[in-house]
Parts: sequence; structure tokens; C-alpha cells
Amino acid sequence: MTPTKRSNDSAAAREYMVRHQIEARGIHDPRVLTALRRVPRHAFVPSELQSEAYADHPLPIGQGQTISQPYIVALMLKLLELEGGERVLDIGTGCGYQAAVLAEIGADVISLEIVPELAASARERLRLLGYDSIQVIEADGQLGWPEAAPYAGIVVAAAPATVPSALTDQLAMAGRLVIPVGQREQSLLQIVRTPSGLVERVIAPVAFVPLV
Repeated sequence: MTPTKRSNDSAAAREYMVRHQIEARGIHDPRVLTALRRVPRHAFVPSELQSEAYADHPLPIGQGQTISQPYIVALMLKLLELEGGERVLDIGTGCGYQAAVLAEIGADVISLEIVPELAASARERLRLLGYDSIQVIEADGQLGWPEAAPYAGIVVAAAPATVPSALTDQLAMAGRLVIPVGQREQSLLQIVRTPSGLVERVIAPVAFVPLV
């Protein structure tokens, strides 16, 4: 297969993913949809799984971790309600896909990964793909990254048993934390900092790897 045909095939697969897995399920945020059309998801999965890169389910990426289902990535980023230019903390870098989508939305992205091998490979992959502005830091996501706080958005790609207070503490006013919470049963939450305190909304049942 020639590089041009591969490029055309992957662009068609991304378009199908966006139209049938995401738009058809009610997500219409134009920034999120445009970003998902731009990021080559197949470049973030192991070579033996590239034929499944645009399928509607998560995929293993090594070290016991996964790349999330495309719809869930879209839903979580929609819930951040970004307009572009905001500082966002991405917790659980994994392969770097969600960080790349955030960068395409226009966010200033700091991404935390506790597994050294994943942090190193994501950092190199993002560099090769031209996402030089993303900072990938090897750190414990439950503690956040106070050095760059406050954040307009914090998005977490693994589930703690309860919401870490360090993360809500690092939200800017009107900032949004999108996080799966729970052990055997998990719920996706959107938490917003308001002048009168934190407002929590339960979005949907989900299934994520544990936040370690």
C-alpha cells in the first residue's frame, strides 16, 4: 500500500468514526469533532492493532493500560467545554492520543503519566507527530501538577475510588474536572468550580482502568 493510499484510508476511517460513533450519538461540539478528524488515532496504537484503531471500543497499549473508546474521549472533551487557549491538565497520558486531541482543540496541555515507559514513548510519539507544545511529565496524577495551576480543565483517563481533593483544588474559577470515579461500578463526573463551591454532575456509567 502506498503512503498516499494509507493516508486516504485513515482519513476515511476517521471520518466514519466521527460521523457514526460520535456525531450520531449526540456530540456536536465543532472543536472536538474537528480535532478528532485531524489526529491520526492509528499512530497511537500498537502496530498489530492498527486495523482496529478507529473501532468503537478501547484497545490495549501495553503496561496494563488502554486507549479509550473514541466516543468516550469525545464525550469527556466535550464536557470540558473548551473554547481554545485554556490551560488543561490531562491525567493518564497513556499513548498520548487524548493529549493530542486537546492540543488540536487549542488547549495548552500538560499531561501526567505515572508509568515511566508510557511517559517516554508518548513524549517521543507526540514529538514525531509535531505536538511539540504538549508537556508530558512523569508524575502521580492523583496529586495533579500544582506548579502550573490553576487549570481551566482537568481530564482524567483512569478511575480513582474517590475524587482526589488535589485536583479540585487546582481548578480555576469556572474550571471543569471530568473524571471517572469508582471501583467495581464507575460513573463519569463533571465537577465545576463556582463562586459558591463545587457543583457535581453524574454523566454516565463507564469502565476505566484504575488510577494508580
